[in-house]
Amino acid sequence: MSSQNIYILGIESSCDDTAASVIHNGKILSNIIASQKIHEEYGGVVPELASRAHQQNIVPVVNQAIKQANITKEQLHAIAFTRGPGLMGSLLVGTSFAKSLAMGLNIPLIDVNHMQAHILAHFIDEKGFNKPPFPFLAMTISGGHTQIVEVSNHFDMKVIGETIDDAVGEAYDKSGKVLGLGYPAGPEIDKRAQLGNPKAFKFTKPKVDGLNFSFSGLKTAILYFIQKETKANPNFIKENINDICASIQYTIIGILIDKLKLASKQTGIKHIAIGGGVSANSGIRQALKAGENKFGWTTYVPKFEFTTDNAAMIAIVGYLKYLENNFSEQNITASARLKI
Repeated sequence: MSSQNIYILGIESSCDDTAASVIHNGKILSNIIASQKIHEEYGGVVPELASRAHQQNIVPVVNQAIKQANITKEQLHAIAFTRGPGLMGSLLVGTSFAKSLAMGLNIPLIDVNHMQAHILAHFIDEKGFNKPPFPFLAMTISGGHTQIVEVSNHFDMKVIGETIDDAVGEAYDKSGKVLGLGYPAGPEIDKRAQLGNPKAFKFTKPKVDGLNFSFSGLKTAILYFIQKETKANPNFIKENINDICASIQYTIIGILIDKLKLASKQTGIKHIAIGGGVSANSGIRQALKAGENKFGWTTYVPKFEFTTDNAAMIAIVGYLKYLENNFSEQNITASARLKI
């Protein structure tokens, strides 16, 4: 079989998006995502509802991905799926579907670590996007994760800093809730931040040693600040919403960039790649660009559709593992707390 013609199906179901993607020799042919709107009314993901929605979505989503790629399922060489980390019920739907499909087609099964996939999304062949050279530093920022990872090759990664409590996306969502914004609040805060003054209100950055992060103190500080100000002026949020959003965003980005600076200094690595849903944030992208001039970094940001949870990133890891004959056994199980 020539290595020139490999088709891999990627399946992602770690949280509340059911996604499937077909990759051909590193190039994405389809990337289908079914998002679950049901969680918006609860202001957060409800695990039980998420796994039920995955069960409804997975067959049509996979079907559509194969159809859009213009191939038949018999042309697939392997099935890659998210093994973890994530919500157990959600992961189980993707895992059991991938296992049965691989068994039915009699092709290899490839398990993928969701966090590695966010990093390796940079290796999808995409016009106009450069792939970072090894070694590089990856900062993965999302609703569930905040990590700095030293990447020596595709499958040699070391977490050198991570959050000791809440993830950065959570800080955005909880702040948004206090401000009465919808869920997820990140994009809304980002939009309003661009219209406000980032220095209008000062929030203290948490003191955390080394390369680790903490966001729970900041969340509490924002909550108390809003409570105090609205007590004095009931219209405080309404009158200052853009400035509040800009100040919150400025503080969060400051925390992230400070740690990246330290990581780059300690490792001597100047190639910086970001991934995860929060990397879609315009303020973070600007701060990274500024870092290129200020600290001599070269920065890499994946295409927007590959930053949030998606199956294209699962498919690229599947492809890279396929080239190394790195397959999984049929008795593999999902793991909610899988580490890099």
